[in-house]
Amino acid sequence: MDEADRADLLRMRRPPLFFLATALCAILLAPPAPAGAQTAAASSPATAPVQSIFSEAQALQRERPPALPLPAGADRRYSARMPFASEGYIQQRAARAASLLDRLKAVDQSALSVGDQLDAFIVADRLQQTVAEAKFRTYLVPISDAGGFHVQFANDVGSRSFAGVADYDEYIARLQSFRDLTTAQIGLMRQGLAAGNTLPGPSMAPDYVQTIRQHVVDAPEKSVFFAPLTKIPDAVPAADRERILRDGTAAIRDSVLPAYREFLAFMSADYLPKVRQTVGLSDVPGGREYYESLVRHYTTLDITAREVHDIGLSEVARLRAEMQAVIGRVGFGGTFAQFLDFLRTDPRFYVTDPQQYIKEAAYIQMRMQGQLLRLFRRLPETPLGVRPFPDTPASLRGTGANYGPGQPGVRAGSYNLNLTAIKSRPLYVLEALTFHEGIPGHHTQIMLHYENRAISELRRQADVTAFVEGWALYAERLGLEVGFYTDPYSDFGRLTYEIWRACRLVVDTGIHAFGWTRQRAIDYMTENTALSVHEVTTEVDRYIRSRGQALAYKMGELRITAARRRAEQALGPKFDVRDFHDAVLSQGSVPLVFLDRQVDQWIGGVKARPQ
Repeated sequence: MDEADRADLLRMRRPPLFFLATALCAILLAPPAPAGAQTAAASSPATAPVQSIFSEAQALQRERPPALPLPAGADRRYSARMPFASEGYIQQRAARAASLLDRLKAVDQSALSVGDQLDAFIVADRLQQTVAEAKFRTYLVPISDAGGFHVQFANDVGSRSFAGVADYDEYIARLQSFRDLTTAQIGLMRQGLAAGNTLPGPSMAPDYVQTIRQHVVDAPEKSVFFAPLTKIPDAVPAADRERILRDGTAAIRDSVLPAYREFLAFMSADYLPKVRQTVGLSDVPGGREYYESLVRHYTTLDITAREVHDIGLSEVARLRAEMQAVIGRVGFGGTFAQFLDFLRTDPRFYVTDPQQYIKEAAYIQMRMQGQLLRLFRRLPETPLGVRPFPDTPASLRGTGANYGPGQPGVRAGSYNLNLTAIKSRPLYVLEALTFHEGIPGHHTQIMLHYENRAISELRRQADVTAFVEGWALYAERLGLEVGFYTDPYSDFGRLTYEIWRACRLVVDTGIHAFGWTRQRAIDYMTENTALSVHEVTTEVDRYIRSRGQALAYKMGELRITAARRRAEQALGPKFDVRDFHDAVLSQGSVPLVFLDRQVDQWIGGVKARPQ
């Protein structure tokens, strides 16, 4: 599940966890408290102060930036101007976050229940992120390599409701204030240019300006923003209809169209010619320090970029040896590189009909459905469906699939397959992809998380990327235990997906900490995985864009796998994989230190049972 996919689907999730202060980590590494002590902690005097901090931090998280000012003499009906997070506001908000962090650190964590400690991690993460982003001034880059505030503004038109006068008044207010917003964002981007804090040029979409140019038209009626003005409901009074059409047209003519023209001129003449030609975060002032914080943030471990890089190199070497054994098993006489080329080019591994691809995925999912009781005692009540996701520019830049969470009792989960560029999407990885995104991967873990009424609402609406993605990668291997990957090419596909995640540890840190170029990263991925060149390129550009996030998958999987091995060794014949999985998933998505603690508690409980 890609970071871009999460953003596109608004995945009902919150940002993943960051590292907490040393005092909290010390508590987490301490021996588990007795069950009675944990119960007592739930009503301890420490609970009320920490709950107050949680409430204040959540209010800060939900807080909207101030609205742009209404010009003097403007119609008060159009007062709902667009919000803008100025530099002053962002720094002031970061100062409030730092104050809350200090108060949280002063709380006696040992007096808290396990649930409150988990909530403290989530709250601390959000506060730490607010402080770190303000320090690094991420707001100087309000666009991505394929979009930005200007794209979001246009996309918003199709998602808004236009049922009555109030909806149109708010819409016109937004149209009227878009030019002011664009001017302010250009101001921040000019600061970014002066500071060397820009997007990395090598990974930007070649046709980036088209995201702006498509909205530069010669008449309001030709703009996508005019469409709602042609569909004013009959229930709107005639006088208001006339005003809405008049003022809406004027807002497009005088604000929206000039804003897009000015932004196009700025991007074409000033920004794009001067963006940095390096790709790593360490090439930006303060970037190496910020990246090290992101390493801890996405892994939830006190670990450095160098340590992660070395773990990645070790895992790649191990997996290369396993892949070489599969190559020998199928009797291929060429080199590793030649075998990868064979997989990328032989038509037997691809389909030309997108519907055939989605049918193959659905069949794999149904077969796994029949094996789940061998792996779990508890399963989510929410069903899972399979569907293609929209053929949009975002999908063209994405990899094979993503997962859209369900809503218990309302909406099924969705395993969404990318059917664009179908001839570059191999069948030999489809089992691993299905287990990762669907069952027993994301759907199983995420819906058990959402359906778990025993965890706090704060935790239910948060996730830990290292746990969520680590579980999904771990789940890919579970197919081996219930009769899948019998085709050696499919088993090689599983290994290439695993080595892909191991390569991420090397490539992400290589790019952002050790000066790797985009081409070096592409070459490394191409040499070590069976992903198509198209997939490799989009993946590397993703690592450049979403720095650090790709580390979560393999680091989380390694921790879950290590916990299982520890349990198997400690319990011997008492080990039951179904109970282990229930123990791992029992608290939802948790930081990896908490994972170790809850598995160790489960091991202790099983050991204490009579023979």
